[in-house]
Amino acid sequence: MPKVIYSKYDKSLIPALPVEQFEGRIIVILTPGETDKAVRFLLTQPILGFDTETKPSFKRGQNHKVALLQVSTPDTCFLFRLHNTGLTPALIRLLEDTTVTKVGLSWHDDVNSLQQLGKVSPKGFTDIQNLVSQLGIEDIGLQKLYANLFGKKISKRQQLSNWEADILNDKQKVYAATDAWACINIYNELLRLINDGDYKLIKEEEQHV
Repeated sequence: MPKVIYSKYDKSLIPALPVEQFEGRIIVILTPGETDKAVRFLLTQPILGFDTETKPSFKRGQNHKVALLQVSTPDTCFLFRLHNTGLTPALIRLLEDTTVTKVGLSWHDDVNSLQQLGKVSPKGFTDIQNLVSQLGIEDIGLQKLYANLFGKKISKRQQLSNWEADILNDKQKVYAATDAWACINIYNELLRLINDGDYKLIKEEEQHV
């Protein structure tokens, strides 16, 4: 039976969905030296999911630089605390590598944030936004995309938390890791549906007939 997907997922359905979160190993990277070892491991992996987090601004005109870079394999996620490590040569090597499949969502925005920390030209990335349109999906937000493809909810409760805190709490770590890891799941499922054609698209106007 073809998988049913929607051109626009009904956001009101999301709260009732079962919660999805990363259950793998989370490693927090705090020093420039630690980035070298982490990057060596990551560059041996076949696919990586990427995301970033920035401390929210609640005052007009106040802006913060990106504080966290999340890089996940299917079972291990590294949280690089950029406000501590800076954009090290190892991280630049990872971001500019073209041998590993790297995926992100709305990655152009993340690139702009990372380039505020130093000279880097990320390469080898696939932005999920460029794949969803091939299926007729119009949603580009991670939460709605995940609900549409998997029928599960990714919590966004920690999104506006302090990503420059001295110590990230467990909820922040899981939230950050989940966002990067979810990009891998979405990417793999989109490719499967594109290649197999095993889906039925319900357009927005058809949902209300």
